[in-house]
Amino acid sequence: MTRVRVRGIYATALTAACLDADWTVVQASEPIRARFDAAFPTERADVVAATTPDRQGVELSGAADGVAAVRERCVAVGRDALDWDERVPADAVFDGRVTGTTGGGAIVDLGEGREAYLPFDAADGYVEEGDDLRVQVRDPAPPWADGRATVGTTIRTPTTGAVASLERGDALVAATPDGTAEHELVQTTELLNVGVPDEWAVRWHRTAADAPLDTLGDELADAVERADVLDAALADAGDVDAPREVYQPTETAWVWFGRDARFGLDDLRGGVVATMPGHHRTKAATAAASTAVDFAEAVGVDADGFPFEAVSSAFGPRAGDSLAIAHGKPSGRLVTLGSGTVTECDPEQGTLTLEREMTGGGTYDALGTEREAGDVAVTRLKEGREWYATGYKGADGANKGTYVNVSTPVELFPDAVRYVDLHVDVVKYPSGEVEIVDEDELEESVAEGHVPRALADRALAVAEQLESGLSE
Repeated sequence: MTRVRVRGIYATALTAACLDADWTVVQASEPIRARFDAAFPTERADVVAATTPDRQGVELSGAADGVAAVRERCVAVGRDALDWDERVPADAVFDGRVTGTTGGGAIVDLGEGREAYLPFDAADGYVEEGDDLRVQVRDPAPPWADGRATVGTTIRTPTTGAVASLERGDALVAATPDGTAEHELVQTTELLNVGVPDEWAVRWHRTAADAPLDTLGDELADAVERADVLDAALADAGDVDAPREVYQPTETAWVWFGRDARFGLDDLRGGVVATMPGHHRTKAATAAASTAVDFAEAVGVDADGFPFEAVSSAFGPRAGDSLAIAHGKPSGRLVTLGSGTVTECDPEQGTLTLEREMTGGGTYDALGTEREAGDVAVTRLKEGREWYATGYKGADGANKGTYVNVSTPVELFPDAVRYVDLHVDVVKYPSGEVEIVDEDELEESVAEGHVPRALADRALAVAEQLESGLSE
């Protein structure tokens, strides 16, 4: 039986999915308890499903079998839900070498092309370039985010999904939910008939405050067993020998939800509680939009479909805004194709036009036309459409061709246009000739497991329709 802890804007939908799969949801938040009108146990989770800081997807960390099962269920919510493995998973221990420092921390080489960020305040002592350190992963980083996993030098038993964990230290209680030594869990620890190994301290997590005494005893005993396993792994590893992986108790995977997937999550949530059309699409946009959704649902909202016009008018994008093109790759990476100015916006139709002035140098991909300073790229986008077109013109107005990206359904967020590019594209040369390009790259991505076959077939069908339409 898989025990899952769920947090973030997708919590209600994913809780429903977990219960449908006959999994046990643990450590549920108060809103989840109320929505499902149920009691959820307070015990260690096998898997934690947590919304990423940018609200675009979820991190899945925990036992390998559990992560695989929850991952499969998450991907099933929509054809544009994409998933990736994490090579620097939560709770893993590495021997790392400091390759450089920044204002607030150090860059650490973990070996095999892996890097992490060590904040100075998470390090035990002074850190400088060339130091070899044993570090443990605190927060993995999504592949589409511009950042590295965060590590620290304090070694702990796995904290993922834990009610209690142990960390290297000389105090019986290293931390309590409110951060004070006066918390009642300090006294409770003394009463539990569990022997804590020397040089290990108890760390109680926030959910421990609501756990019954027998659960606290079981969870602390489990943490002690994990400390024994970790001690053995560190003993086998010996002295720090950077860079290398030393211990990996958990797996981490990422699931990015595209527009269709967010609407699939709406359907799951709607089976539990009143859910406005586009609930997750709107919440994924900004923190302010997320709060507005909660308010609208609390007072009652009547909409036949996703109210893009209302969302755009309240939060953007609007004419005159600067908007980035967040160009996702099937490998999980994100490339920002610069920013442009919204010159036209029709919220009722869900369309906008973005203009960018180009710098000189090289040629335009696939088109082969020269890229010169003063060129203008005019991009036309529509919410939910599976492609968008960019026309290139010279400073003198000369046509330099049109490039049409085929992608997952486009989302027009207040700060960026978001989608995952599906490699295959359609180009219209200045001569008027039309051609489908990069089909081989799409097939390679399918072979590598980055793009599901059904999504690839859909992309090819869209490309063929575009080729026919542009040829007329």
